[in-house]
This record gives sequence, C-alpha cells and structure tokens, in this order.
Amino acid sequence: MKFSKGAKLSLLVVVLFIIDQIIKIVVKTNMTIGETIPVLGNWFCISFVENVGMAFGMAFGGAIGKLILTLFRIILSGCIIWYINKLLKTDDVPTGVLVGLSLILCGALGNIIDSMFYGVIFSESTPMQVATAFPPEGGYGKFLFGKVVDMFYFPIIDTVWPEWIPVLGGRPFRFFNAIFNFADSCVTCGGIYLVIFQWRFFGRTNTENTEKSVD
Repeated sequence: MKFSKGAKLSLLVVVLFIIDQIIKIVVKTNMTIGETIPVLGNWFCISFVENVGMAFGMAFGGAIGKLILTLFRIILSGCIIWYINKLLKTDDVPTGVLVGLSLILCGALGNIIDSMFYGVIFSESTPMQVATAFPPEGGYGKFLFGKVVDMFYFPIIDTVWPEWIPVLGGRPFRFFNAIFNFADSCVTCGGIYLVIFQWRFFGRTNTENTEKSVD
C-alpha cells in the first residue's frame, strides 16, 4: 500500500503528538511539582514543573494573557495546517519544508491540549501530592486555562563562578536552565531546521510573490 505525502505527514504529527502526551501524562500522574529525577547526573534530569505561559517556562500576562496565548496557538495551528495543505498541492515543494512545518504543528498542538483540557481532566499537582485523572471533585482549572507540563532539564553548563571574580565569585552559573517538554523540542527543531536548511525555499517564494505583484 502506497501512502500519499499528506498521509505520511499526518502520521508523523500523530506519532509525535502521542509521544508528547504520553510523556506528560506519565510525569503528571507520577511526580509531584518540583520533583527531580537525575538521568545523567546533573546534566540531564526529569524535573516536573508546570507553566501557564509560553515555551520553556516563560510567562505571559496572567489569566488574560493565558487565554490570548491559547487562542493564538489555536489560530496559528489552523494557519499552519492550511499552509501545509496548500504546499501539498504544489509539485516542487521540498519534503524537508513539509516535515519542518509538521514538527512545528505537532509542538503547537501538544501544548494546546495541555492548555485546553488538562485543567478539566487532572487534579492539582502540588509539592506534596501527585495529580490524578478525572477526580470526583473536578479538575484544577477551567477549559482553556490548563497548565503546560514541562519536564526536560538540560543545564548545558552547571558550575560555580571562581571565587576571584568580583560579585559573581562563588555563585552558581547555569547556561540554558530552562525546563521544557517534547512539544517545545518539536517546535524548536522544526524552526531551526527550516531557518538553516530551507531558507532558500521561503526566499524563493517571497521573490515569486513579489514578481507576481509587479506583473
């Protein structure tokens, strides 16, 4: 059986989306907030946190900001789906462009599900209590106001400033200490791949659009 390019991309998105959700649900229902499990010493840990904002734990304007961000993600995902569908109808689109966009789409959808449904499905995660699914008393939040589950911690540099350095001496120094999830990784990898390897395609597309406007 031969699958179309669109079917292969859909399968890719579904598989990555399922992986993202499995990781989040396992962490959410087995770890307390702030709990850390070393995997490769201090260089790679599973550290459970939740955020109400953007990727890599960044916050965005309280409850209103959270609602705006969730709606923006939904609209953005719809636009990406429309754009991928448009590119699939074009013969000379590199497969890499479609894969990169699909990775970004998968990441956006993964975090959208957290924001939309996790507050309704799960009880509150606390430093003392592990969350449960479908608690009798109801979830910890409302629809569209769920928290995004993060867990991957890769402090690429985790050291201490030498004592002889003024002010900073003796203080811890960590480079890239953000905690993120699988969906964030999909967005980041897809975006970096498109910028580094597929920029010519988007440059060509902009040139063609400009030429059509002039004509």
